[in-house]
Amino acid sequence: MPTFEQEILEYKKHGLEFFAFWGVHEEMFRLFKKHGIAPQVWSMMSNPRGGSQEEKVAAAGKGLLPLVQRTKKLGCKLALYNHGGWNGEPENLVAVCKWLRKNEDADHVGIVYNFHHGHGHIGRFAEALDLMKPYLHCLNLNGMNPGAQPKILAIGKGRHERDMMEIIRKSGYRGPIGILDHRGEVDAEKSLRENLEGMKKVLGELGDKPALETYP
Repeated sequence: MPTFEQEILEYKKHGLEFFAFWGVHEEMFRLFKKHGIAPQVWSMMSNPRGGSQEEKVAAAGKGLLPLVQRTKKLGCKLALYNHGGWNGEPENLVAVCKWLRKNEDADHVGIVYNFHHGHGHIGRFAEALDLMKPYLHCLNLNGMNPGAQPKILAIGKGRHERDMMEIIRKSGYRGPIGILDHRGEVDAEKSLRENLEGMKKVLGELGDKPALETYP
């Protein structure tokens, strides 16, 4: 928390967009207003324990209402974050988005889908992406091996991300694509460059010539 404002100032100084904030904190709302920025807010929804599927969806949606209203007032998109469990399944993320858009003025609510929390969806990723695509605010890539071995892996070093990225390319999705550091033992610059190089390699294998020029 003590570094929140300095991060914003450094992004502005270097011409970078503060694109998203993971989680929820009162200080972030104050700083968004102070600095006139409106990043996406990435947040998990609740994981209801009982009731029918319809009751679980409604419970998760109702639990999000204060954040839905607050982000809308600030002009921020709210992205439901897949993190495993019931509340990380594509079908449930989409169902809650639909519930919120039906019962609340919530067209700004969508999904941020993270490869590193989606190892259980590798075999049906095309179906899951097609379902989520109308609601996607961002897709975060990762190297993908069966059983999350390891969970965090640079792009281009796994067995499945190439096929998953080809599915994205063919899907018509044109929204933001993210890469993540997510390794505390490695300097962020090193891990991000490793991901960029891996992404360039995979896109080159997929015949994406503009990507080869974009990432020298």
